Amino acid sequence: MNEKSHLTHLLLLLIATICLSTSGPLGNFIDMPTPVIIWWRSILAAFILFCFCLYKGINLKINNKKDRFTFFIAALLMGGHWIFYFYALKLSNVAIGMISLFTFPVIIALLEPLFSKTKLDPIHILLGAMVLLGIYVLAPEFNLENSQLQGIMCGILSAICYAVRILMLKDHITKYNGIMLMFYQVLILAVVLAPTLYFMDASNITTQYPYVLMLAIITTAIGHTMFVNSLSYFKASTASIIGSTQPVFGIIIAFFFLNEIPTKHTFVGGALILATVLIESIRSKKK
Repeated sequence: MNEKSHLTHLLLLLIATICLSTSGPLGNFIDMPTPVIIWWRSILAAFILFCFCLYKGINLKINNKKDRFTFFIAALLMGGHWIFYFYALKLSNVAIGMISLFTFPVIIALLEPLFSKTKLDPIHILLGAMVLLGIYVLAPEFNLENSQLQGIMCGILSAICYAVRILMLKDHITKYNGIMLMFYQVLILAVVLAPTLYFMDASNITTQYPYVLMLAIITTAIGHTMFVNSLSYFKASTASIIGSTQPVFGIIIAFFFLNEIPTKHTFVGGALILATVLIESIRSKKK
């Protein structure tokens, strides 16, 4: 990868990260049951991505049964990631919910050798530790009765689902278009979550639809698709550590739109996370 191409792909990955970071403020703000929000997010994104695939002539054929099974499991993992994440946001706040999710680069760095021939790079353990330290600084005092701790635990569960899903799809991005991969995942998730509409109150969609549309288009259709595409140019651990700026962007967005005021701990923790991004960006350029 030459210097100009590297900078272009790095810029696209950062744009994907900013789009993905809108999930925190939107997930915290939208006033509907979490599974209902995720269903609307999935069905709208599926429609948008299907239209885009038709417009661009993207092949939607899945080659074999093994890949179909992988896509199905990946969709369930994405559903687990989104649902646990949104519960984390609602139990705590945007800062805590997003930050707790970002244990996932450490999980990916540790698990990636199990999914591919990649050897465990000791530097990723160090960078992961820096991210964890940033999270520790940002997190409130741990109290088992505190809903914020429950939010952190949901965030970590979300991170586990997210990490495994990324690693499962890593080899498929070379065989399939990233937009096609995302389309099938949101389509499967929409079908799986459809029964929740009968058991949970979905009436608030009449007032919440602009924000659900933003979640479907900006966060899901654009952000997730661009991030999956980035795996063609970066290792999963590299892309994930660079994506660790999401809490920083999310906290900034929450400050302006939800009036959530960050503390000095937020700035210190955010600085540690940004440091890992800069280090990994420089390291990935040399590969």
